Amino acid sequence: MEILTASIRESSAGKSAKKIRRNGNVPGILYGNNMRNCMFEISEMELNREIYENGQHGIIKIKINGDIHEALIKEVQREPVTHKLIHIDLEELKGNKIITANIPINYTGERHLNERGAVVQKEKSNIKVSCIPDKLPKYITLDLSNAKIGSIFKLSDIEVAEEISILDDLNSIVASVSFEQKVEEIID
Repeated sequence: MEILTASIRESSAGKSAKKIRRNGNVPGILYGNNMRNCMFEISEMELNREIYENGQHGIIKIKINGDIHEALIKEVQREPVTHKLIHIDLEELKGNKIITANIPINYTGERHLNERGAVVQKEKSNIKVSCIPDKLPKYITLDLSNAKIGSIFKLSDIEVAEEISILDDLNSIVASVSFEQKVEEIID
């Protein structure tokens, strides 16, 4: 894990955030227990690389004013059209205290279903979990390769490591498989 270097951001006015983005940086905030909120700016290119490697809700190390902080990515805001990073929220981690995070679901094995005219309806895109920071996964995989039409997948069907606790309702539906329905227009 690379240590990213950030600099303190003095002003919180909206115009300064636009100036920061024009200079190739992303404004952000670091917060946590027993610390004041710290507003910073960081290189967009370096931050994108780190998010790609660790996941959108992963853990990164950031150096601000000579102090190194290990932090959980709590929220990444992106511009809706271009998907450029526009803001990041980080929560400082202290030791091996249990953390809560939303982890994305990686759906695999859909291709064979699509080839047979089936459609996968994804009800959830992420799962709320708790664990120690070292055990936080980049994503959780749901394999659909053995699914049939009519299959329903619940959170209880997803296998996770013993050290990870799923906080969402285990009976909630994650995905279902159904026939693709085609509507044909009748012309008189």
